[in-house]
Amino acid sequence: VQLVESGGGSVQAGGSLRLSCAVSRFSYSTAYMAWFRQTPGKEREGVAGIYTSSSATIYADSVKGRFTISQDVAKSTVYLQMNSLKPEDTAMYYCAADSAVVPGEELLPDLNYWGQGTQVTVS
Repeated sequence: VQLVESGGGSVQAGGSLRLSCAVSRFSYSTAYMAWFRQTPGKEREGVAGIYTSSSATIYADSVKGRFTISQDVAKSTVYLQMNSLKPEDTAMYYCAADSAVVPGEELLPDLNYWGQGTQVTVS
């Protein structure tokens, strides 16, 4: 399984970025995909997740109304549109995948497959 993130960068507060995560060698159509973030010295935090078969989504309270997770099934790619960015959104963002997840635990960082991360800096 390979997950490759892209789209990170530096942006001013109030700006927007879109992250992408392309997945390969994985049964994407019946999976659970999620975005996490981490800053030095802190635990990895779940940001948003999506069930690929139903497109049902879940968000952390800290990003609700600002971030949107979506997918392109044909491309086996998940996106994270981040609007109204705040300095506290600065972190390394990781894409993660698994074939299943326990309901209620979607934003816990115990999925099986992870990307290498992409840095988002908001100033």
